[in-house]
Amino acid sequence: MNFKKIKENKIFRIVSNKYVIILVLFVVWMGFFDENSFLNHRELDQEIDKLEDANDYYKKQIDADQKVIDNLNDPDSLEKYAREEYKMKKENEDIFIIEYDTIEED
Repeated sequence: MNFKKIKENKIFRIVSNKYVIILVLFVVWMGFFDENSFLNHRELDQEIDKLEDANDYYKKQIDADQKVIDNLNDPDSLEKYAREEYKMKKENEDIFIIEYDTIEED
């Protein structure tokens, strides 16, 4: 008698409909288990975001390097860069490199 009342319930009739059951199974399958599932798309979107961030970073680095290259076309800038970065010197010239010890004390 109790089972008949449950069977006559409107919600039970809707949930026990074979089309609703198939639809729920389809949604669960597509959402979690399929190769093109929602979870896979979310992971791929996160990877795309990381790659786009890396792309922006490298574009900024290329722009900065291009500015340095353009700056090195000037002979004076080229000499300054060679002296500072590669410790180059002219003949009969002595270079003294002074390094500061930067220990922070509390």
